Amino acid sequence: MFVLNVIGKGADPSLFAGIGDGAPTILSAGHAFDLPAAESALALARRRAQGLPLDINLVPTHKRRKKLLVADMDSTIINVECLDELADIAGLKRDVAAITERAMRGELEFEAALIERVGMLKGLEVKALEKTYIERVRLNPGARSMLATMRAHGAHTILVSGGFGYFTKKVAQAAGFHDERGNILLDDGERLTGEVAMPILGRHAKLQTLEEAVADRKLDFAETLAVGDGANDLAMIRRAAENGGLGVAYHAKPVVADAASAAINHNDLTALLYLQGYRDSEILRAE
Repeated sequence: MFVLNVIGKGADPSLFAGIGDGAPTILSAGHAFDLPAAESALALARRRAQGLPLDINLVPTHKRRKKLLVADMDSTIINVECLDELADIAGLKRDVAAITERAMRGELEFEAALIERVGMLKGLEVKALEKTYIERVRLNPGARSMLATMRAHGAHTILVSGGFGYFTKKVAQAAGFHDERGNILLDDGERLTGEVAMPILGRHAKLQTLEEAVADRKLDFAETLAVGDGANDLAMIRRAAENGGLGVAYHAKPVVADAASAAINHNDLTALLYLQGYRDSEILRAE
């Protein structure tokens, strides 16, 4: 069983007349609904809504409400790439951001790209991390509501980042994650040494985080939701998507969207709740 899940301002079931196999279920008036549909309905629905700011996905109804969330941090849960913002303070954002962009598109091997970028930060004062967090890091809209709602319904939540533990700890607490994992920037007490602790948390480690959490909590992969935007999120997103779970590309690079089972390009993080069939009356608004 599948539903065509439509999210976006002005979402109207009548636009998809003749596509679905039954009556729509309104999740959010004028904003989100489900329509029972066959697998073949997705392409037709997306063509019919072409040019409209709607996120349209085909979602399995089996174990639809997930018991595990594994989420990327930079540009997914928060608004920036922390490493790029550190580089901006060092006067190197243009060079570092160019490498970040290529790595996120999958054009560069993540670990090597991270080592190169961190090396460029050698000598930056440690206090730049706090400055970056306070002045530049913001939770993306819907993050707190999404976390609060999933937790209230029994989900375990993990923030996992190829970025840095200094930020994952603070972001996890601010957003409401149970657990967090990130890389460790090395310093001499005053300045960054230009090195990152080994082993580097990258694509494989994100997948491992998902797999270990599934095993530890005795879950089915159909009960998982993995979400991210860059190439180092590919493995965990694909693992969830190919095993009946939700692998979500969130405002993501094309290489990620191609591997995902759902894509959110127009809406905030509460879209992850509508994908799971939550209604407005069930969402804990915590922004």
